Amino acid sequence: MAIKRISSGGEFEVKAGYCRAVVTRGWVHVAGTVGQGDTVVDQCRSALSIIENALIEAGSSFSDVVRVTYMLPDRTEFEPCWPVLAETFGANPPAATMIECGLIDPKYRIEIEVTAILPE
Repeated sequence: MAIKRISSGGEFEVKAGYCRAVVTRGWVHVAGTVGQGDTVVDQCRSALSIIENALIEAGSSFSDVVRVTYMLPDRTEFEPCWPVLAETFGANPPAATMIECGLIDPKYRIEIEVTAILPE
């Protein structure tokens, strides 16, 4: 069984001992990802860009995502992200969960984790 590990060079990958994504047995598991920006929408777009890069490196894409988890410290900030998420997943919406919780640093307002399949 081959395992491919993908790093995005994020500061917490080394500090916390994880990688951005793991590819194995036809699956792509992308770690919880935060983004940069002043607003929750900016951070959402930034996180999705980092996730997209990991998916592309793995040989997958947003159309192959089957599961997504959104984590936000303030659930009321989720709705402004909906148009970005609808645009990202388009005609291929994954199963989704939103969790209200604390994140690793108070400056982060959204964290996104996805699981995708590798296309055949």
